[in-house]
Amino acid sequence: MTKRYGVVIFAGLCLGLFVKLFCIDMLTVSGSSMIPTLTDGENVVVNKLAYGLVKPFGNSFFIQWSEPKSGHLVVFLHDNKMVVKRCAAISGERLDFSSDNDYNLILGGKRIHLSVEQYEKMSQFSEVPDGYCLVLGDNSLQSVDSRDYGFVSKKNITGKIIGK
Repeated sequence: MTKRYGVVIFAGLCLGLFVKLFCIDMLTVSGSSMIPTLTDGENVVVNKLAYGLVKPFGNSFFIQWSEPKSGHLVVFLHDNKMVVKRCAAISGERLDFSSDNDYNLILGGKRIHLSVEQYEKMSQFSEVPDGYCLVLGDNSLQSVDSRDYGFVSKKNITGKIIGK
């Protein structure tokens, strides 16, 4: 009888590990880059199967069946940290810039402020390159995002936020 309990417990642990590695994960938001959508210390649920079957402990897929869309809250690995940002534009979407009185990226009629360095780096692109996403924090004044480190490969986006 004890052996049976051991097998059930072992099977449960294996199933739990499988679910965490490949299907669903919980993350705690760190920082203020996604305010007001997500706040510092908030727990979120990540659907790791939203875009494909993720390789555990990495930032790529065994197989990919979907891609992020504009507006999705996505998770990806950057500087060895899991990062949550909003996918603001996807491959082929037009990027407009203005430098009249201020440096801005214009997406869907919305102006996003850029520093001079960010403007110089980004304004060379008229659209999001093929296979990449432009990711931005909802709190643009406090966010380090694609304006700073460039476009994120769609292959590196390993999940989608599905709940808080």
